Amino acid sequence: MKTTLKNQYTITNQILLAVVSSTFGYNLYQAIAHPEKSHLVLSILLLAFTYVMVEKYGTKIEHEKEKI
Repeated sequence: MKTTLKNQYTITNQILLAVVSSTFGYNLYQAIAHPEKSHLVLSILLLAFTYVMVEKYGTKIEHEKEKI
């Protein structure tokens, strides 16, 4: 019996989204409270990288026919 995952990147995407959102939130807070300590540009680049990775390896519903 062959067991395969529907989308093997689901857990990785969830972890990546959690890390990026917490990093972006912290850097946004730093930009508001202490502008000299913020790294908002790097955080936005990380956000763009995450968007590309989720679009590429995201949770898409694919209708596959089972091979007999």
